[in-house]
Amino acid sequence: MVRAPMEGVTAVTSGDIEPRVGRRWLNRLAVTTLPAALTLACASTGVRETGENALLRELDRREVSRALVPFALNDEMAAWVHEAVGQADRDKRLDRLVEAVTETSMLGVEYKAGHTGSAVEVFESGIANCLAFTQMFVGMARELDLAAYFVEVSHVENFEREGDLIVISDHVAVGFGPRHAMRLIDFGLREDERGFRVSPISDLTATALYYSNRGAEALRAERLDQAVAWLEDAVRIDPELASAWANLGVAQRRSGRTDQAESSYRQALVVDPGLSSALVNLAVLLRLNGRTEEADDLLLMADVKRNRNPFTYIALGDLSLRYGRLDEAERFYSRARRLGPDEAAPAAALGEVLLRRGERKAAEKLLRRAQRLEPDGDRRIERLVRLLAAS
Repeated sequence: MVRAPMEGVTAVTSGDIEPRVGRRWLNRLAVTTLPAALTLACASTGVRETGENALLRELDRREVSRALVPFALNDEMAAWVHEAVGQADRDKRLDRLVEAVTETSMLGVEYKAGHTGSAVEVFESGIANCLAFTQMFVGMARELDLAAYFVEVSHVENFEREGDLIVISDHVAVGFGPRHAMRLIDFGLREDERGFRVSPISDLTATALYYSNRGAEALRAERLDQAVAWLEDAVRIDPELASAWANLGVAQRRSGRTDQAESSYRQALVVDPGLSSALVNLAVLLRLNGRTEEADDLLLMADVKRNRNPFTYIALGDLSLRYGRLDEAERFYSRARRLGPDEAAPAAALGEVLLRRGERKAAEKLLRRAQRLEPDGDRRIERLVRLLAAS
């Protein structure tokens, strides 16, 4: 059953996981060794300045309006790190750094939801949420020539209501070591959490999360122009960050830019068709504009379980095709083909799109591909055969 949603439901990847016990990181720190068959998204050089400069160049290339590196250290912080860790052997530096950042007499940063500060701001203020603390820790570890990287922790979410916003907080931590024995350094995971998954993310994605958080925080404070600016930068930095597109859509809609908001929600779904907040937000927007049939279809899709199933993308492509959005349908069907290269349905569905565009030879080629994959045929293959015969 799909309930009538509130307007402006949003996925805000703010990293604000409210602690159940304790307010100091000393009480919340978890260091875990995980057997993880993962491909690292970012291989650090181990030299902090090199990574920071490379990221700044990439931000400039992507025309980010306010280019900053959230995990950058200043000279005072770099000196503090070396003094705090001392002459520890390389294999003991990480443990010593963990002790230093959590020890009240040394740094003792306190957890506080609501603001994602940069590494410098965390060091100066002594407060941080999980993403802000992770940014600072990664910068400090790299200063010690330790190849720390960012890790997204799945299935760690917190939900809260702020006015007519539903805020969904995700979680980020620090990863260290090789893929077969990753060491997870976590600053906010509750002790009773079970069954979470970890996925290393690149410096770019971690930076985009920072920008998205800042935009989400501006949105919560009703500073709409600031929110749009931060979030537009977030999607420039990482166009594959679906939650940033969804957040941007909320900020645009609240600023009266409904056409842009619809486009942002749809882009979020191209990236991640299982992102329920984008499905629900788009459905709300369509209902407000009197497009109730499509809105109802989207609300039904919001119940689809998040996965990498190619047929989820086919379903979204079918909906796009039904309403004549050929470019969007092609993107969904193409993604379905990449996820299910041995399935006939994505090839046949994409063939229909190309045929509607007048690309008959390409459509025929996809039909032959689908027929090889499914010699006994199916309804999509039969439909494409009929359409080709009638054209």
